[in-house]
Amino acid sequence: MDSLDHAQTTLDTMLGYLGFAATVSVDRETSTLQVTSGDGSFLIGENGERLEEIRHLVNRILLDHDPAAPRVHLDINSYRATRDHRLIEEAEEIAERVVATGRTVKLEPMNSYQRRLIHHHFKDHPTIATWSPSDDARIKRISLSPR
Repeated sequence: MDSLDHAQTTLDTMLGYLGFAATVSVDRETSTLQVTSGDGSFLIGENGERLEEIRHLVNRILLDHDPAAPRVHLDINSYRATRDHRLIEEAEEIAERVVATGRTVKLEPMNSYQRRLIHHHFKDHPTIATWSPSDDARIKRISLSPR
């Protein structure tokens, strides 16, 4: 059994023990566990906080089982995919303003996953550069500026 199969079994068992009716599938291309459940809003929590807690717990269990296991992502009822798409759309709109005005814009504070998503999206962009400040804050901002 590979790590993704182990993660799928672990999450399915966890949710079952907790009394949630859910289907857990694996997207091997993105190492994502996709959960479909009528209890999705409870599993997601406010602003995706419970989803992140569940993801963290599954990854901790995997690392205890196999220290070389890759980290897995978790999406419940396509919440994360929708949120990521919306975040990218907002960043694209801001990037258009940056190009039009030539002024740097600081985005709202983001967690590390969101910052990586934005940096990765703009990494090959011909006219936009991104960077995060190098302070010790856990949640940092990203700045978009013209190249």
